[in-house]
Amino acid sequence: MKCIETYETGLLYHHYANTAYPLTPQSFKEYRLDGDEKIDKFVRTEWKNVDELSLYIHVPFCKSRCKFCEYVVLDTCDAQLEDEYVDLLLKEMSMYAEILKGKRIVGYDLGGGTPAKLSVRNLKRLTDAVTSLFSFADNVVFSVETTPLVAAQEPEKIKALFDMGYARISMGIQTVSEKLLEELGRDGSTSLYEKAMRSIRDAGYERFNIDLMYGFLHQTDVDFKNTLKYAIGLNPEYITLYRNRYKGTKLESEAGGVSIYKALYQYRIAYRLLTENGYEANVGKNTFSRVPEDYGTSDYLTKRVIYGTPYVGMGLGAQSFGMNYLAYNLGAAEKRMERYKSAILAGKLPLQDIYDLPKEESIAKMVSVAFYFAFVDLNAFKNRFGVDFESYFAEEIAFVIENGLMEKKDDRLYLTERGADFINGVIPLFYSKRSKKELNYIFEKRHTDGKSDEELFLESYDIKNYEQVSATVDVAAFALQPQKTEQYRQDDVQTLSLLLVKRGEHPYMNKWALPGGFLRGDENIKDCAYREIREETGVVPNALMQIGTFSEPNRDPRGRIISNAFVSIMTDTVTARGGDDAIDARWFDVDFIRKDGRLLLTLSSGDLKLTATLYETQHKFGQFEFEIEKSDGLAFDHANIIATALAVLQVNIVDFDMIFDFMPEKFTLSSLQRVQETVLNISILPANFRRKASAYVEETNEYTEGSGHRPAQLFRKKMK
Repeated sequence: MKCIETYETGLLYHHYANTAYPLTPQSFKEYRLDGDEKIDKFVRTEWKNVDELSLYIHVPFCKSRCKFCEYVVLDTCDAQLEDEYVDLLLKEMSMYAEILKGKRIVGYDLGGGTPAKLSVRNLKRLTDAVTSLFSFADNVVFSVETTPLVAAQEPEKIKALFDMGYARISMGIQTVSEKLLEELGRDGSTSLYEKAMRSIRDAGYERFNIDLMYGFLHQTDVDFKNTLKYAIGLNPEYITLYRNRYKGTKLESEAGGVSIYKALYQYRIAYRLLTENGYEANVGKNTFSRVPEDYGTSDYLTKRVIYGTPYVGMGLGAQSFGMNYLAYNLGAAEKRMERYKSAILAGKLPLQDIYDLPKEESIAKMVSVAFYFAFVDLNAFKNRFGVDFESYFAEEIAFVIENGLMEKKDDRLYLTERGADFINGVIPLFYSKRSKKELNYIFEKRHTDGKSDEELFLESYDIKNYEQVSATVDVAAFALQPQKTEQYRQDDVQTLSLLLVKRGEHPYMNKWALPGGFLRGDENIKDCAYREIREETGVVPNALMQIGTFSEPNRDPRGRIISNAFVSIMTDTVTARGGDDAIDARWFDVDFIRKDGRLLLTLSSGDLKLTATLYETQHKFGQFEFEIEKSDGLAFDHANIIATALAVLQVNIVDFDMIFDFMPEKFTLSSLQRVQETVLNISILPANFRRKASAYVEETNEYTEGSGHRPAQLFRKKMK
């Protein structure tokens, strides 16, 4: 495959293209060794030239298997089975102790499953054996895993582990969503997590990691954000993010429904929240640490990832990776203990599969894992394989650098921010030729129906996986209401009026608000605005103009709701009546003053008075932004919408764009002037007004009648 094809295929099938190299269990079939004697001899030869390595011990016991788990876990566990398993582990350790005599151990993890599920007695048996049988380098930090359930219910065990020398502890929370926990088959609650946290801190741990997962089919962005905020509140030293890999789990059938873009968006949510709260991403952006100069990962993982340090895995289904061989212990496939037990009791290494890998495959596996930290150490690569990385992958490196996916700094080749975002496209570039062909086969198989990448993407896209936002409309309906005067030869004055409704339900019950409501699935925004004002007030506006979108996250206590605001202008205050969820509808006289950068707003209807004070924060590109200082009697942020509507109205009235919407077909110049004065809340010299208005109006041959004084000439809007 060409680089671009490999890259794009990796993105499309991101659940295949990850650090769990190879692609499938069958990928290395041709390199598999057969025969006990041959295998034993090969293993002993393989470790001869290794000076230092890491150890991993697997404990396959859990209360139950989580649906996202890809590891070897037994369905049952009792005291007798536990004792038996530890006995077998000790025998396996003794066999490897002979093979690894004189080798230096630079990392050690006790994992699972749930290693903390073992009794204190068996944990001590294991630990004593490890420290007596193997030679450890100075300052190796022992790392262990627990679940919230064990940590919360058995604090004495957590303390015992610390006293045994396990200085780093990792606990998987994964999510705080009760719905998702139930779907994943996992126990959990915030009270449980907090109790577990107290147990860990009381034991003395200063290196505490919390695991969180994302990228589930039915995980919403809100769920994930709430989980992150909760984990941050527990204040662990490290937080590690794991994208659900699907492969080999009970959720594998759901993989096609999760696009890389969902996973990427959720990761960006995490990155922002964690860095804002004092956590610094390690180079690979998987583990976030608040400890300076500390990646936050275990010694075992750090050495394995950065330097390609070989490791031996002991226990049911454990993996080992030497200089040229990859091996899996018995139980990896069937997830049962019988064959593992039989091999050990027969004095044999409990190997199920062992692969004598060609250099190309060993290189690909190391590079894939290296991307956990998002870089390749060029010197470590050369020390391990004796070849120059930049020469070996010349075409691929040219591609990633040209496309801004990687960059070279000192003796390391780093993923850029863009490369880290699209890491699942980068990783396959460094696969072996055979694995690239395998990925291509998967690609071609999925495309046999002739569907394009876009069609496949849309099939897998589920908008419900993203944070849901509701849309509403709010209408600021204005009118000019004539006020009779008793003075002879003086025209009636006019008052600017605004239509408001009294809310009949929570939130803000009995408060006054603009007419509006939620967008329906079968209508556009403007149709919704017409419908809502009609249903709530009985008023049918002639025209509506959208004036802005109001989207502050906390503007509505019901949830994330964005309002699309409209302004309407009427020539008269049509009788209004409350309807739908509005128990009343009234026209309010509008009075406003601009003073010291503030807008002082008063809305009056009889003895009822509503007030608000706002200040203008921005006016750019014809857009107005206000911030409410105080608001008395108005619901939500409607004082802000009203202020914006008035500002838009004033700008357009000055330029005569909207002034004629307040007028009948024929009008006097004095009545036109009063409209502009009323809306602008100023007085205008008649001569100045007439001079400007002349460009927008034309004379008629008609005059006013029955006005009580000399008839005035009527004008109309000039037609362009």
